[in-house]
Amino acid sequence: MKKLYILSLVLSFTFSFAQTNLKKADALFRNYAYADASKAYEEILQSIKSPTAQTLKNAADSYYFISDARNALKWYKKLYEVQGNNLTDIYYLRYIQSLKGVMDYDEADKMTKEYLSKKGDQNEINKYVAQKKQMDSLSKAKSLYTIKNLDINTSKSDFGATFFQDRVVFTSARDTTKFSEKLYTWNNQPFLNLYTAERNPADGSLFNETVFLPNVMTKYHEATASFDSTGKTIYYSTNIVKKNKLVIDETKTNNFQIIKGNIVNNKLENPQKVFFDSDDYSVGHPSLSEDGQWLFFASDMPGGIGETDLYYVKIAADGTMSSPVNLGSKINTIGNDLFPYFRNGKLYFSSDGHYGYGDLDVYESSLLADGSFSIPVNLGPPVNSNKDDFAFIIDSQENYGYVSSNRAEGKGDDDIYSFTKGKPVCSQSISGMAIDRKTKLPLADVSIMAYNSYSDVLGETKTNYEGKYAIEVPCGKLVKMIAAKPNYSSDDKTVETTNENGGEIKDVNFELSNYDDLVVKKKGVEKVDVNPIYFDYDKYDITPLAIEELTKVVFIMKKFPNIRIKIESHTDSRGKDAYNLKLSDNRAKSTRDYIVSQDIDPSRIESAIGYGESRLINKCKNGVKCTEEEHLLNRRSDFIIIQK
Repeated sequence: MKKLYILSLVLSFTFSFAQTNLKKADALFRNYAYADASKAYEEILQSIKSPTAQTLKNAADSYYFISDARNALKWYKKLYEVQGNNLTDIYYLRYIQSLKGVMDYDEADKMTKEYLSKKGDQNEINKYVAQKKQMDSLSKAKSLYTIKNLDINTSKSDFGATFFQDRVVFTSARDTTKFSEKLYTWNNQPFLNLYTAERNPADGSLFNETVFLPNVMTKYHEATASFDSTGKTIYYSTNIVKKNKLVIDETKTNNFQIIKGNIVNNKLENPQKVFFDSDDYSVGHPSLSEDGQWLFFASDMPGGIGETDLYYVKIAADGTMSSPVNLGSKINTIGNDLFPYFRNGKLYFSSDGHYGYGDLDVYESSLLADGSFSIPVNLGPPVNSNKDDFAFIIDSQENYGYVSSNRAEGKGDDDIYSFTKGKPVCSQSISGMAIDRKTKLPLADVSIMAYNSYSDVLGETKTNYEGKYAIEVPCGKLVKMIAAKPNYSSDDKTVETTNENGGEIKDVNFELSNYDDLVVKKKGVEKVDVNPIYFDYDKYDITPLAIEELTKVVFIMKKFPNIRIKIESHTDSRGKDAYNLKLSDNRAKSTRDYIVSQDIDPSRIESAIGYGESRLINKCKNGVKCTEEEHLLNRRSDFIIIQK
């Protein structure tokens, strides 16, 4: 959709394409006859071994301006091979956009980083990082938008739908007019005119299209209209014409202007230029706010930031307009910023200079309390694609609207798409980190799962290399969070979210224990790593010191729910063998009973058996004199892992 990027028209001449030469190709290019120029350069460059940088630029630009990203990229690559990082800003941008046009996003990111590093502008780097992060999040979320190509589209360019009372007005190059034989050499299509159509509220389709305000039509461009809330005032873009002839400057360029007029009985009356129109630069794409107090527009007037910038003027009750105000570097870029649309305190516009999916993308920016606008956010697929997406409008309730695009699956050059927008789901972010319980170091690749009260999965993510995570969950829910990692214990937390959309609950942290830190391995046997569980002499009651160690057994069994164990209890050698055998068995079973009392399934304990003094671990057998400490070592319980 690059025919209106420059917002200008160049008087053209006709050349014989046969036996073309470089001078003729350059003349076609200078006259914006890009469709023919691209063919001419393609033929010439087959026989030129070392083309100049300017010829490569012209060849690439010829394709770029007719939205042929594949062929444009071929010549931008050649240009980059010649100039390297000496490319100017605008040629970096076009090279990057052409890469995105063929969906080579990795290479586009590489070139973007090279360009930003070369510029060294930290603000631009920060903007790139923020916008890329926002687009990465879009790829993980379900879009609110559903779009549909319309039957009203033709093989020619159809775009720029806008609301007019209960109808829709749009721009089209369809050749149903008396001027259909006159072609615009930029793309060899008929010139643009305004049409109106009825809208089917059931599905958003358009039908019964007719020429809008027949007395407005000329043999040149009329496009991109906007209306006040009554439908009695119109602003639209058109070529600058005097005495039925195009007004041109010394470069043979005819610029665009904005015309304001009244609509009376389906006719335009009292058409007037707005005061900031000029023969020396273009203004176009007017968009009136719903209260009629702001008029947004695009222009390449001197003093701007990029090729085409967005501006606004304030309109007083008596119709007086303020001086144009540039929307600044937060909105405008070195590229083209176009097609503004302001509703409900939000500015929608299209840009090829912000970080996007390729060519023009639609962005949204909110009007802030101080009168400035927020950092633009990309609307994401399916509104945006790797091609031009522009002329976005939406109804006052934000339920439906229209957007234009020249994406591959369309019917023609540019097509109009209807869309419906669902209501955003209230969500909040829960964030925190996971660490190793023993070392207190961060753990990467920990799975974080969020569940509702019915154990339905609300979301899932993994911790990054810093052990950090963030997960989106619905508002107003009791959320169970579980952190898990192979060979580690799991950990869980319960969080209650509020009804504040976009809120964040921070520092929901997890501690996970490595399985290997909780067990000891001897001679191929794994045991729970606990200090000896001591019983008082001749007793099998669970002591406070025993509880402290049994808590470790309960912990590992809860954190590793597949573990099964067997319990073996032992005594020292003092006392009769039979008595000790019975005492140790009582100790094993009291140990088992305590573990089961802590909500451990009894089936996970295969056995609890006492072995008396038959498995002493030191010299202290019958008749051997030992200290109390030496006897104490034999009064123990082992928790042997038989399944994990």
